[in-house]
Amino acid sequence: MAHAGIKTVILLSFVLAVGFLLVILSCALWGNWLPLLVALTFVVAPLPNALFSRCGGDDFSAEYDGSGPVDLGRFITAFVVVTGFALPLVLAHSEVIAPGACVMSIAGGALVYATIMAYSATFKEASSEFD
Repeated sequence: MAHAGIKTVILLSFVLAVGFLLVILSCALWGNWLPLLVALTFVVAPLPNALFSRCGGDDFSAEYDGSGPVDLGRFITAFVVVTGFALPLVLAHSEVIAPGACVMSIAGGALVYATIMAYSATFKEASSEFD
């Protein structure tokens, strides 16, 4: 672990549990399990960014910071995150789910995604100069 302690892990796990609780309650309270797809999208969202971040360019090209695979990973991640926010809104607009389920699903999904991003930022490996 980097500089994060056990309190950080406990806080992140609590926020993740609250996020999943909101998503599951948005399904269970209204008897429709379609908002559970939001949890799936927010869990899958960081994967393209994590996979394509290792495909960076060489250290000698100073004119451009990014590369094609890194930008593709960011684009796919952004697409999945926007889908995670838009899916409950579309389902609520078409009256497939209740508006309360939409709000709870979006809030829970945002907490899940924010927890995953905070965990990956907190425990990110420091790059060494000699690697």
